[in-house]
Amino acid sequence: MLTSIVQFSLRFRGIVFALACMLVGYGLYTLTSAKYDVFPEFAPPLVVIQTEAPGLSPEQVEVLVTQPIENTVNGVAGIESLRSGSIQGLSLITAAFRPNVDIYRARQVVAERLSIIAATLPQGVQPPAMTPLTTSTSVVLTIGLTSKERSLMDLRTIADWTIKQRLLAIPGVAKVSVFGGEVRQLQIQVRPEQLAKFDLAIDDVLAATRRATGVLGAGFIETANQRMALHTEGQSLTAQQLAGSVLRHVNGGNITLGDVAHVVDGPEPPLGAAAIGGETGVVLVISAQYGANTLEVTHEIEAALDELRPALVAEKIALKSDLFRPANFIQTATGNVRFALLFGAVLVIAVLLLFLFNFRTAAISFVSIPLSLLAAVIVLTRLGYSLDTMTLGGLAIAVGVVVDDAVIDVENILRRLRENRALSQLRPALQVVLDASIEVRSAVVYATFAVALVFVPILTMSGVAGRLFAPLGIAYILAVMASLLVALTLTPALCLSLLGTRDLEEKEPPLMSWLKGRYKTILLRVEKRPR
Repeated sequence: MLTSIVQFSLRFRGIVFALACMLVGYGLYTLTSAKYDVFPEFAPPLVVIQTEAPGLSPEQVEVLVTQPIENTVNGVAGIESLRSGSIQGLSLITAAFRPNVDIYRARQVVAERLSIIAATLPQGVQPPAMTPLTTSTSVVLTIGLTSKERSLMDLRTIADWTIKQRLLAIPGVAKVSVFGGEVRQLQIQVRPEQLAKFDLAIDDVLAATRRATGVLGAGFIETANQRMALHTEGQSLTAQQLAGSVLRHVNGGNITLGDVAHVVDGPEPPLGAAAIGGETGVVLVISAQYGANTLEVTHEIEAALDELRPALVAEKIALKSDLFRPANFIQTATGNVRFALLFGAVLVIAVLLLFLFNFRTAAISFVSIPLSLLAAVIVLTRLGYSLDTMTLGGLAIAVGVVVDDAVIDVENILRRLRENRALSQLRPALQVVLDASIEVRSAVVYATFAVALVFVPILTMSGVAGRLFAPLGIAYILAVMASLLVALTLTPALCLSLLGTRDLEEKEPPLMSWLKGRYKTILLRVEKRPR
């Protein structure tokens, strides 16, 4: 089979060269469109269930909310572990699934279970909800808002109703969590003595508030020619309007909310705070969707923030858009690995030129490096892997190995072509190249598989370590296997085209001559004293 492959490559060299050029073009396109990230997806598929239980203590949340939901979700197929936490007013459950589980199907099954349990929870407890699906690193960007002239309530209102809504519309954004500031509320601070004075109850205040702030459907009016929809207006939207809502009519007069309570714009009880550079403000943490391209999502978010920036400046609000930017680390890490990869390639070229001392043979050997790496990148992206520090690291480690097959093949072909030149009756160059390539082919194949098998144990690692290092091993193995394919096809074809009809110098490279002289001296001394 190997002989047939080499024969085909030598006989149809044009096809091999065309395929190699297509591989380079498609590989470069893949590099520009590939997904870049810091690390591979190292976390197992997770489903996080959050349930709000206002007013319940942690013990009540655990017994009445967390445990029933756990018992319901625990039967879902594929669950590897289940963790939960109960705090005042909140239940949080995290279900970890096996790595081979389809996370979207798992979420669908969990959602079906939650729809059943929701009806059995205590009154007042919100239906359980799954948090948006995010990547293992989750955060794609953290931004902050500060102002010396606007209140924390104004900052929080702009963050919740302007910036957050714009960012959620960006493809790839899973959620936007807002911290700090003061959430605006229309607060009715009841004065009990006034309620007693007018013989009113809290229920009267609640009913009046609902009437003043609710939106009611008004139906429609239908005539012989048309149907006209009606809608209500006049809802109380400010504290002053709400304070004027009527509670009761007494002796031709009105008792309003303002008579029995202080109606004010106030902040809801805070659950936390945020500071930017020592200055109190509002922080927005933006999370990426599962499988999203971190760099692309970051650039789209920054473009949206640039659109919002003039309006924020007009409102005297300062936007800090780079409090935490994982894209910086991605660019730095992948840049460092790319530099190491290129620097390694330069060193390989230097070694080839020094030891082969022939530009053509060095060029033929070097061609295997970009072709092997680009072929590995294409397969990696088709398998769903991102280009990150691990996969690029595997390619960098493979740089010195992918050239081995080509060097062995080129050196043997060059030697056989020189010997053929010394014969009285020259053999066809194609036959010489074929025989020389086949002569070392079995040794090259065995050596390549041996080198690749060294990384197979990495693929069997389990847990987080396996998910982190398996892409490195896969990238290395793919590059080495691609180098074997290049050595079987392109290398012999290039040797025949560039060396087959050329006059080949018999002079040995100067560095090799210098090394052989020293090596001979050492070897003679060792042979004289074998013990």
